[in-house]
Amino acid sequence: MSSHPFAACPVSPPEAGGDEPPALDTLACSLTVPGAPYSAQIARAAVRSVLHAYRLDPLAPAAVQVAGELMAAAWHLDPGRSLYLSVRYRDDSLRLTVYDGHAPHAHPRLAAHCEARRRAALRLMGAVVRDCGGAWGFGDSREPGGGTRTWASLPRFGAADYLSGGLVSAPVGLS
Repeated sequence: MSSHPFAACPVSPPEAGGDEPPALDTLACSLTVPGAPYSAQIARAAVRSVLHAYRLDPLAPAAVQVAGELMAAAWHLDPGRSLYLSVRYRDDSLRLTVYDGHAPHAHPRLAAHCEARRRAALRLMGAVVRDCGGAWGFGDSREPGGGTRTWASLPRFGAADYLSGGLVSAPVGLS
């Protein structure tokens, strides 16, 4: 028996090739933020940081825009409650998902109104996703507390080419 009642925690060995980025299939990051106006800012910074760590910086302009729009819409539709952001890389696409607590309405007219509000709030995000060749949608969250899951999938090469496609050009007459 050791004279110390507690065993020391193991120390991680130094990783060979520490300059290599992590494998893309390991990109899985999630974050819960307060349902507040600054939530989008936190989401944008987190996504930018994660993409940098994985050396996916060319995806940042599109992904940061999408993350901010997803969070802003979720906060606007469900203010004051926690929002959950998930960032994953699967099948050569970056997947961003936001969960909010806004439960679907049972009444058809209320449900249609709510869906229209969400679509309108995500109009800019939809254009970015479309320009990247991706897809997006929303539906029931399937989480124990219910709510809504809104997601966007950005193909790697479409997102990397997002700003080079002429989207950021000077307005006519200002060149």
